[in-house]
Amino acid sequence: MIEIKQNGDFGKVTGWLEHLKENFDVGILNKYGKLGVEALKNATPVDSGLTAASWSYEIVREKGRAVIEFHNSNINNHVNIALILQYGHGTGTGGWVEGRDYINPALQPIFDELAKEAWEEVVK
Repeated sequence: MIEIKQNGDFGKVTGWLEHLKENFDVGILNKYGKLGVEALKNATPVDSGLTAASWSYEIVREKGRAVIEFHNSNINNHVNIALILQYGHGTGTGGWVEGRDYINPALQPIFDELAKEAWEEVVK
């Protein structure tokens, strides 16, 4: 017969994880926010260049988490131009302009590298 006994709790581990969460260096997020903006700028289809030049990012901290939000401020007639380039749009004459997935391929390598660096920070 095998018997396993455990004494105590996970208080130290939980405390350590809470400490990591609260003291997470958002500098890493700034680094990847800047890289993401550059990648989006380079990947955005160019006509006038205004949409490509209108990318920005914001780090939002809430409820124990931090999120990088990417924004594009090129709005024309209440329409975000970056989104209609991504998803497509109707024309004034009843036609359809197919979208082009440029956002996801631009950001995926950035997110992969961020995840890798964040994991390295956790295990060190």
